[in-house]
Amino acid sequence: MDLIKHVTLEKTLVLDIETVPIVSSFQELSPRMQELWTEKSDRLSKFEKEDKPPGEMFERAGIYSEFGKIVCISAGFFRKEDDEYHFRVTSYYGDDEKDLLQRFGELLMSHFPSSNTFLCGHNSKEFDFPYISRRMVINQVELPECLDVSGRKPWET
Repeated sequence: MDLIKHVTLEKTLVLDIETVPIVSSFQELSPRMQELWTEKSDRLSKFEKEDKPPGEMFERAGIYSEFGKIVCISAGFFRKEDDEYHFRVTSYYGDDEKDLLQRFGELLMSHFPSSNTFLCGHNSKEFDFPYISRRMVINQVELPECLDVSGRKPWET
């Protein structure tokens, strides 16, 4: 693959996110969100062949970006100094998800500004990257180029 030829440690970002439900219980959701979660949990119950009420299933809400929020993003990246690589790790965390996403977005735009960035992590292509992108859109935070996969083919992401 041509992409692999262009990967360098300086362009590699390793990340992981931690998520929680947007509120602590089903009852705290607005009536409209309760209705939407009920629809979602009904589909999940049928798929998993479990018959649990929506309130009991709400503990899983954090893994769905429309019902969850990010409380921590940890990012690791390499920097070369005096012909040696150093691995730096930083974490963005807190209750203010928009602020957390803005600060993480600033890191991406300042240190990993192009689509040539190599993002990696455990199951990140399926979970972390789409979740971060969706939550940025929901919070009206500018989507960094390296997370914007619109118009790209799967093998280009």
